[in-house]
Amino acid sequence: MTAPFTCRVITDVSELAALAPEWWELWRQSPTATPFQSPAWLLPWWNNLSDGDACVLAVHFDRRLVGLAPFYCERRLRGRFARLMGFPVTDYHDFLIAPKLEEPILALLSSRLADVGFWDVLELTEVPPDAHALRMAVPPGCDVTSACASACPVLNLPGTPDELPQILPPRKRRALRTAHNRVARRGSLQVKAADRNSAVDIFELLVALHRHRWNSRGEPGVLADSRVQQFHRDALPDLMAANLLRLYLLQIDGHPAAAYYGFMHRNQAYGYLTGFDPAYAFESPSVVLLEHVISESICEGAHKFYFLRGREPYKYGWGARDSWNECRVFHRICVDSHDIARQA
Repeated sequence: MTAPFTCRVITDVSELAALAPEWWELWRQSPTATPFQSPAWLLPWWNNLSDGDACVLAVHFDRRLVGLAPFYCERRLRGRFARLMGFPVTDYHDFLIAPKLEEPILALLSSRLADVGFWDVLELTEVPPDAHALRMAVPPGCDVTSACASACPVLNLPGTPDELPQILPPRKRRALRTAHNRVARRGSLQVKAADRNSAVDIFELLVALHRHRWNSRGEPGVLADSRVQQFHRDALPDLMAANLLRLYLLQIDGHPAAAYYGFMHRNQAYGYLTGFDPAYAFESPSVVLLEHVISESICEGAHKFYFLRGREPYKYGWGARDSWNECRVFHRICVDSHDIARQA
């Protein structure tokens, strides 16, 4: 099994960046891949938010990249903790594995993780139900604990936008009618979809709207950290180039009232972040905009709309149902003199 496969540990991020063309090809082949496993997401994450050492397992078969487990490791008082890159701004973590090679590659990753010396505790956190990482055997010499992580509500979508009202709860249908009526009384409505020329400007409006909304509640919001903002700015061009990015701006009488930031990939829509101006709270612009986004997603062929992590009530108001991420934590249970010498 192992003869045609090679597995190496990449610790130089420039080497990982140079792997991007092969990485993209593997990502496109993987039926379970989400935008969060793409180079467009993880390389900007590393450049802006990493706080450790790269320890990426790259599996090749006949010189072709067929598996990628992009770990990083942090040194703490209790030892060396390894996670998959993207924490904590990533909603779905997983390995990338080429189709029909899952079994041998997962076996190789398990064996290699037992052998490498860069970790004492390995956390596979926020792993979706269909993830490869859930099917990997426990590395030899380790034990594992498993638990539920975050709820990620999911809305099953109809075949056409005209059918959307039929699947929405009656309360949401009434709320949408009310919101549209109030917007109409306030002024003219316009929704703009970002393109290459407008993506940065719409993102900056989203940052401002998000900050304004959360500051009005006396809270910082998830974009308060300038590093997080820069991470997203750096990710935008490649996300747009890969046709993954979905950015929308809703204006009322020409004034920015709400913005949406999400993704679309393989008949799946992902709603990552929204922001709105509290001055338009009475009109519920985020509700109107999200209806537009969901309808556009259906037009693009989306079968599901992923609201991502968190059990905020508004998600269930659309009729979404919980899907739970999982967490697996591996601990080494035997350390011999050879391991100690190697780790030193």
